[in-house]
Amino acid sequence: FSSYAFIAFMQERFDLAALCFLIVGALLAFLWFNIPPARFFMSDTGTMPLTIGLAVVAFLTNTVLLLPIIAFPLVVSIGSVVLQLTSKKFRGGKKILIAAPLHNHLQLAGWPGPKVTMRYWVITFMCSTVGLVIFLTGGYL
Repeated sequence: FSSYAFIAFMQERFDLAALCFLIVGALLAFLWFNIPPARFFMSDTGTMPLTIGLAVVAFLTNTVLLLPIIAFPLVVSIGSVVLQLTSKKFRGGKKILIAAPLHNHLQLAGWPGPKVTMRYWVITFMCSTVGLVIFLTGGYL
């Protein structure tokens, strides 16, 4: 949402930029109170509307092709679920991962939850920065 806030700001879509920054602020407040041990869980009820909102902002800024780059960890998580279900269906119940989505697989493989979370944060920061740089350098048409 931070990357899309800056994209909207550069396009002089101040309404969208304000919305994105508002969501960033709300998510930061959520994270502030969710440092381990977690007190609140977002789950699918919170993540699905955020994902849809991000997609809507991508459409409104006409940067839909940047969305898979900016939100790459989200794409990987969704893709891991699709691969797991497809594998179970067409390979007689055989799984690719211990559990889907990918972050659950990593935890069941022995990674501690905070390690998985921090890795996702780092990768998300890098991908959103790359997407923003692509937009700002005019590499996105």
